[in-house]
Amino acid sequence: MSTLGIVGRACFRHRWITLMAWIAALACLVTLWQLYGAGSDNDFNTSDPGQTLLDRHFHQQSGDRFTLAIKSTAPVTDASVRSRVGAAIAPLRGAPHVTEVSDPYTHVSRNGHIAFATVQFDEPSASIPTAEVQKMMDRATASSGHGVDFNLAGDVVDTIDTPGGGSSDAFGVVAAMIVLLIAFGSLLAMGLPIATALFGIGTGLSLLALLGHLFPAPSYSAIIASGIGLGVGVDYALFIVTRFRDELRSGADPETATVTTMRTAGRSVLTAGATVVIGMLGLLVLRESLMNGVSVAASATVAMTVLASLTLLPALLGFSGTRLARPSRFTLRRRRPAADEAPDAAESGPHPAERWARLIQRRPVTAVAASTVVILALAAPALAMKLSMPDDSTQPRHSMGYKAYATMSEGFGPGFDAPLIVAAKLPRPDAAASDGGRIVDALRTVPGVAEVTPPVTSSDGKALMIVAYPTTQKQAPETNALVNTLNTTTLPRATAGTGMHAYLTGPNAGNVTFADFMGRRLPWVIATVVVLSVLLILAMFRSVVIALTAAVMNLLSVTASYGVLTAVAQWGWAGKLFGFPEKMPVTTWVPVFLFVILFGLSMDYEVFLLSRIREVWLRGSDNSTAVTRGLVVTARVITAAAAIMFLVFLGFVATPDVAVKQIGLGLAVAVLVDATIVRLVLVPAAMEVLGKANWWMPSWLDRCLPRIEEETLSGQEPVKVPTA
Repeated sequence: MSTLGIVGRACFRHRWITLMAWIAALACLVTLWQLYGAGSDNDFNTSDPGQTLLDRHFHQQSGDRFTLAIKSTAPVTDASVRSRVGAAIAPLRGAPHVTEVSDPYTHVSRNGHIAFATVQFDEPSASIPTAEVQKMMDRATASSGHGVDFNLAGDVVDTIDTPGGGSSDAFGVVAAMIVLLIAFGSLLAMGLPIATALFGIGTGLSLLALLGHLFPAPSYSAIIASGIGLGVGVDYALFIVTRFRDELRSGADPETATVTTMRTAGRSVLTAGATVVIGMLGLLVLRESLMNGVSVAASATVAMTVLASLTLLPALLGFSGTRLARPSRFTLRRRRPAADEAPDAAESGPHPAERWARLIQRRPVTAVAASTVVILALAAPALAMKLSMPDDSTQPRHSMGYKAYATMSEGFGPGFDAPLIVAAKLPRPDAAASDGGRIVDALRTVPGVAEVTPPVTSSDGKALMIVAYPTTQKQAPETNALVNTLNTTTLPRATAGTGMHAYLTGPNAGNVTFADFMGRRLPWVIATVVVLSVLLILAMFRSVVIALTAAVMNLLSVTASYGVLTAVAQWGWAGKLFGFPEKMPVTTWVPVFLFVILFGLSMDYEVFLLSRIREVWLRGSDNSTAVTRGLVVTARVITAAAAIMFLVFLGFVATPDVAVKQIGLGLAVAVLVDATIVRLVLVPAAMEVLGKANWWMPSWLDRCLPRIEEETLSGQEPVKVPTA
């Protein structure tokens, strides 16, 4: 008996112990989460020598900055407006962690109706208490009115304006319940996958909070981890429950049905889950702290849902007994079953999935060509994809951050949303005036620079700081080009021969550096994930062709999601429908994140479909029959699983955070493409074209690869796979 069969039998026989152990583990982990859970960290900047210099010599200016945008119907210099501005600024100067509030009347727009003050903190955004920022926002709102508006802008302001998940998770659970009930017509068949997934998510999110001390994760990581956990948790449990139900209806007793299910569907779940975890851990190749945190967070949640499916679910199946074998309450029609089907699913005539498979197999080359063209057409917009981090221009129109951005853009141009900070280390204290002047003069001659502030020297005379404002907004390609020009040309020339070292730093320059960093590491991430996933599929299916075609098809699904995401978010096609306030670039880290998730998730359906195809082929059927039977047996369950995953990810679109929206849209599109065009058309057509070559495996490679235990098919001994 296989290891999974032994584990399934033990959990089935000792179901009360298993259930109590899971309840105790969940309670302990949630308690530890509440007592010792780590906070979030949203700093994506990589190692930054300029920021290090500011921290060392400008400690009071090294923290985060807010902008207080002031707009008045009367000139801001009027006495009545001045008094209101002074009353609004006074509480900010006394707020915790605020070291300085600049005089707003040093920054007045040409029309005289807009001004702004800079609020300087001594802590980075991650360390500023949100409660204190909320008080500042409330005071700004209370001070507004009667012709004068005050609005704050800053990272913590955006976090408060765009709170995370909650409703998307609830939407996912409800959607999964509805789909399961429609697909299987049984409250029990609906409840078991939901319960298993919730146990996995609860323990996974608790581990996420505790592991945050070692791997800091951004605030949205819990939203994404719970969504992925819910999708894969329900899907994995669904595949196991479906197989268990079929075994019961074939005449097996509950314990035997559980053991057979764990040997077959359990093996597929383990392989699929391992593929998703491998994909997520591919982010570790980036060697960026927050990406590491997201990787560990999602991997831990998926691992716990797999563990729940392989241990808790067999125990719950033991409690269900033979009740799952009862006819579905909402099944209206019956048909005779196909060879690999449960008898109760039958109605007269061939199964619709069988008719579809035969249709595809009659013209497989046409089907491959047509489906490939459709996917490539969906992927085409990805060639024009532009990357940038979100700014206040992408915030919801009602948010304070967007109102501040609109005010600043109107009064001073869009570039004031993207200040670039130059930090320079001086060779000697008396060099500040001359060396600082050289940098200022050099910056003012660069096209795309709107304004440069006078240099500020540190109290110890060892460093200086200059702020340059571009003419374009943060997300504009021209701003990215300007940052690269200043880094590679302007600053090196201005400091040549002076002994001074100048660095471009600050959040906006850091975002550009981060985008360049991601671009350099992305090929390594893709290569690592693809190679490891191919090796896993090779070990499971013992076929070079299947492993390589699975990788290619998954890449096609990913590129299709990239294309649709670019068209919606960047080009604005149906953008309002999905809640995007305006056209915007794709968030810098979203493509790599989508890739590692989607490559694993797409492999899920490949594994479940090919597992059933392989079972039939191992029994001696020809390739065409095996593909048809595999499609028939898995049609309903894969359709239901894909519908659940699609709706769960579509729920992300309801969140206010545009980066999470983009992730949700990309995941939903990829799942839809994968479950329809790829699994229903491309896979059966390609396998028909390849014929016997599908199962080719060189003997030397077969000996080198580790063996994953062969599933036992309905009590038969494993069939040896032929090798070349």
